[in-house]
Amino acid sequence: MTLIVHHLGISQSDRVVWLCEELGIEYELKKYNRAPLLAPPDFKKLHPLGSAPVIEDGDVKLAESGACVEYIAQIHGKGRFIISPGHKDYAQYLYWFHFANASLQSALMRDLALKAVGGASDGQGKSSAIVERFKEKFSLMLSMMDERLSTVPWLAGDSFSAADIMVVCCLTTMRCFSPYDLGEYENILAYLARVSARDGYRQARQKGDPELDIALLAGAAPPPWPSVHATQGR
Repeated sequence: MTLIVHHLGISQSDRVVWLCEELGIEYELKKYNRAPLLAPPDFKKLHPLGSAPVIEDGDVKLAESGACVEYIAQIHGKGRFIISPGHKDYAQYLYWFHFANASLQSALMRDLALKAVGGASDGQGKSSAIVERFKEKFSLMLSMMDERLSTVPWLAGDSFSAADIMVVCCLTTMRCFSPYDLGEYENILAYLARVSARDGYRQARQKGDPELDIALLAGAAPPPWPSVHATQGR
């Protein structure tokens, strides 16, 4: 049975497309365009939560990007890009793999939610106190990552791993929804340059999200979602 990857355009499911391209495995890519912002009805039929990604592999149907990445790397990649217990970089790998969704992406989604409900302002055109605290915490996350990347080429250490696949989405794709500037983080920018030089990454972008602006790999905050949405012609 061929592995099927259900990919929602401009979403965290780009992690799965990228992994498949890095592994060079056979898979079927089914892409769904947003309608206009959320997943279309046919995607929502795949999983009760209607969230991306979803993969199908024979009798297996799996959601959650982290679970999909681990499953594919282990089952189809024979453990490639997974760092196992006993390896000197295992603890770092484990930390950064889970940091992606538990810390970085949750902070971005919190920012998006606050803006959506008007909680980002104090009503006088200034950021609310709680938003300022969130910004400080987020800046600390980026500074910590930048410091880490000043000593190693990849987050786990010397080798590219699934931890990088998990984190890069938050540094690129998710900035469409919660724009932020990376200009002061030179090591993160150098890291993204290494990412963009990988054949697997370029192939994944071409197949999964060709409309996504390459400026996401630069430092300046990208245009917010409506501008990205307009490029899709809908």
